[in-house]
Amino acid sequence: MKTRAYLDEVSLKPSAAAHADQFPFSLPVVRSLDRLALHPNVTFFVGENGSGKSTLLEAIAVAMGFNAEGGSRNFRFATRPSHSTLHEHLRIVRGIHQPRDGFFLRAESFFNVSTEIELRDEDPSGGPQLIDSFGGKPLHEQSHGESFLSLFIHRFGGNSLFILDEPEAALSPQRQLAMLSRLHDLVESRSQFIIATHSPILMAYPNAAIYECGERGIHPIAYEDTEHYRVMHDFIANPQRMLAILMGR
Repeated sequence: MKTRAYLDEVSLKPSAAAHADQFPFSLPVVRSLDRLALHPNVTFFVGENGSGKSTLLEAIAVAMGFNAEGGSRNFRFATRPSHSTLHEHLRIVRGIHQPRDGFFLRAESFFNVSTEIELRDEDPSGGPQLIDSFGGKPLHEQSHGESFLSLFIHRFGGNSLFILDEPEAALSPQRQLAMLSRLHDLVESRSQFIIATHSPILMAYPNAAIYECGERGIHPIAYEDTEHYRVMHDFIANPQRMLAILMGR
């Protein structure tokens, strides 16, 4: 398994202090950001909704040259610009090797990426169709989950950097397992992943770094100590007991 990273470390520049009382700099995850070491294979950001994990992930992606709404580095469309200026205040430490390729996936705006692919393929300037690198079938003619898997299977390759925001959003548990297998193949082919997720299936990937984002800021956490694992484990172990608690029986 590879031991090199395309993105080694992220830290906050001193310039961020001037915005400390503004969103998203006021979030604990940003305030506590010092030197965040990223795993050369897979790094997970986990935490409750509103914890700032997706905001941080987005800022890292934009700082690395990706379009804020997603896509590869040559995507430069904007349906509704809504990203923060956090990326301007991040110090990025890159590895000595450059990734061959990369992609930023935002589950909430992948529809827009799919539309952009169709618009580009309508351009009569010639050249190969973009959709060919996504499996050939228009993404809008597939289910949300199928289009996600087409991305993972056909578009993603080795020696690349992939930044994924909640990629499990459209995937059934079985498809999450398929993604986990594909992720491992890509890691073996020297690709690096940074993923914000709620999925205890995905974050079970072995030897990954897991950072929890919350009121205490951002800090490393073991898989079995994450709330996602504990809640799912307790529910599956005794669903009737959990339902009785939830329903006040």
